Amino acid sequence: MSSYGRLVRSEAGKGLILISPTFLYALLLLAAPLVAIVLLSFWTQQFLTIQRDFTLANYTEALTDPLYRELMLRSLRISGLVTLVTVTLAFPVAYFISFHVRPERKSLWLFLITIPFWTSYLIRVFLWRVILAYDGPVNSGLTLVPVITIIALVLALVAVAALVFWVLGQVSMRAALAACGVAVLAGLAWLVLPTDSALRAPVIDEPLGWLLYNANSVVITLAHAFAPFAILPIFVTLEKIDRSLLEASRDLGESHAMTFLRVTLPLAMPGVLAAVLIVFIPTVGDYVTPRLVGGSGGTMIATMIYAQIFDLNDRPMGATLAVLAMLLVAMVLLWGMSRARAWLWLADRVGGGAKGAGVALAVAMAEILVIRAAFVHGPALMGPAAASIVLVLVATGLSVAILLRLPKGRWGI
Repeated sequence: MSSYGRLVRSEAGKGLILISPTFLYALLLLAAPLVAIVLLSFWTQQFLTIQRDFTLANYTEALTDPLYRELMLRSLRISGLVTLVTVTLAFPVAYFISFHVRPERKSLWLFLITIPFWTSYLIRVFLWRVILAYDGPVNSGLTLVPVITIIALVLALVAVAALVFWVLGQVSMRAALAACGVAVLAGLAWLVLPTDSALRAPVIDEPLGWLLYNANSVVITLAHAFAPFAILPIFVTLEKIDRSLLEASRDLGESHAMTFLRVTLPLAMPGVLAAVLIVFIPTVGDYVTPRLVGGSGGTMIATMIYAQIFDLNDRPMGATLAVLAMLLVAMVLLWGMSRARAWLWLADRVGGGAKGAGVALAVAMAEILVIRAAFVHGPALMGPAAASIVLVLVATGLSVAILLRLPKGRWGI
C-alpha cells in the first residue's frame, strides 16, 4: 500500500478529509479577502485608478490625521463600555439560570433568551431609535406621567414577575405575596395622594437630549443586541462548576459572598473572557448601529471606512483603516489579557484580599494614566506617527513578556 493510501486510511487522514471543506471555506472566504485588504492598504488611489506601487502614505496619513485617531479611540471607548455593560448585565442572568432554576426548566429559560433573535437586527435598531427619540416613549412618559404613577407601575410589574416566578417555583409564596402587597400599597397611595403633591409632578420638565444621536444611544442599543451572546458562554461555564466545591467552601466557614468571590467567580472567568471577546471584537467594527442612532457624537471607525470606500472612492485608505482597526483590537486584547494577569499576580503576591486588590487597582490606574498621558502628549514630542508606533511597540512588547513570564493564576487568566 502506498503512503498516500495509508494516510487516507489513518485516523489523521480521515480527520484531514473531514476538515478540508471547512479549511477551504476559511481559506477562500476569510484568508483571501484579508490578504487582499492588506495588499490594498499599501497602494494609493489616483482618481479612478489604483497605483500599485508599494507605499506607506496611507498609514502615515491615518496615524497623523487627528480625525482618524479620534475615531479609533472613540470606537475603543464605546466598545469597551458596551462590553462592560453587557457582561455586567449578562452575568447575573446566567448565574440565576445556572444556580436557581430547576434543571428541567433551564432549557426554557435559554429559549426565552433567544427571543430577540426572532426579529431582524435592523428592525431592533430602528425600534431603539423610536424608543429613545426626543418625542419617543421614554421622553414622553417621563415628561407626562407623574412620579407616583411610574412607581406604582414599576411595583406592579415587580409583583407580576414575582407571581410568575412563584408559579415557576423560583420564589416562595411569602415573597410573591409581599411583592403584591407593596404594589397594592403603591396603588392606594396613587389614589389618595393630593393633587399638589410633588409626587404628582412629572419626572422631568423637558425631554432628555442625551438619549439619542450620541455615544449613549450606541451603547444602549449594542448592549441590548449582544446580551444573549454574553449570557450563553457564561452560563455554560457556570454549569461546569462542581457544586461540591461551593459546599466545601461554606463548610469551611466562608459566607455566600466570599464563596462567590473566591470560588465561583474565578472558575467562571473563562466564560466571562469568552463573553468579552464575543462582544468587544464585533462592536469595534459595527456600522449599522452608529449610523442609525449614533449621530455625530457616536460615529465610529466603521462609518469612516464606509465613507472612504463608497463616498470618497478611496479604497486603499478604507483598507488601511480596516487593517489598523484589526491591529488595534488585537493589541488592546493582548494588553488587557497581559495586564489582568499581572495585576492579579501582584494582588496575590501582596497577600490577596482587600489589600492585594487595592494595590493592584492602584497600579492599574497608574498605568492607565501613563498611557493616556502618552496619547495626549506623545504626538507633540515626537510626532503623531512616531508616538503611535512607539506606544504600540512598547505596549505589545511588555504584554508578550508578561504572558510568557507569568504563569496563569487561579482566575484562569
